[in-house]
Amino acid sequence: MRKQLARTALVLLAVAGLAGCTGGPPPAPSPTAPASTGAPTGATTGPASGTPSPDTETTAPAPSPSAAPLTSGPGQGNAELAIMVKPSETGTPANFTLVCQNGAPAAESQHPNAAAACTALKNNPAILGPAPRATDQACTQQYGGPQQATVTGVVDGSPVEASFSLRDGCEIAAWNAAKDVLGSSGGAG
Repeated sequence: MRKQLARTALVLLAVAGLAGCTGGPPPAPSPTAPASTGAPTGATTGPASGTPSPDTETTAPAPSPSAAPLTSGPGQGNAELAIMVKPSETGTPANFTLVCQNGAPAAESQHPNAAAACTALKNNPAILGPAPRATDQACTQQYGGPQQATVTGVVDGSPVEASFSLRDGCEIAAWNAAKDVLGSSGGAG
């Protein structure tokens, strides 16, 4: 019991530390962040947003997907992603495409801050492939907002299907780690 209380206290301190961080590079994801199981299909852009749909063709060839998981630490900085951020359950989603080559944004990227997103992915591609949360993992029960995000595509040759929300402290930490990739519509700060 004492070990479990100590572990819970450490997790709470880590989450509080992550929540208090501002500026600088995004923190590495904790092993408690949730993994996604799917992504919406056929999402399109509303006529007023002017951003392309996730199905927009790019001129950069996509790297071949491999079965290798994303690893922590510096990566190659190659990515082709479709990013959808919804402000609420019924809100109109913002859709971005992000194409990075060696950590630099390609011309076809339609992202509010493609340079920061590509740099974040080159520094730590694992921000989009967090490990599944352990069933006995404690997370603070705080609500960060109704925003939801989905990221699909390929990073450094590995397929990515990640979902983000702000339902509890663990998910807020994962969102904050990926905030540069999620774009300015991300919501969590």
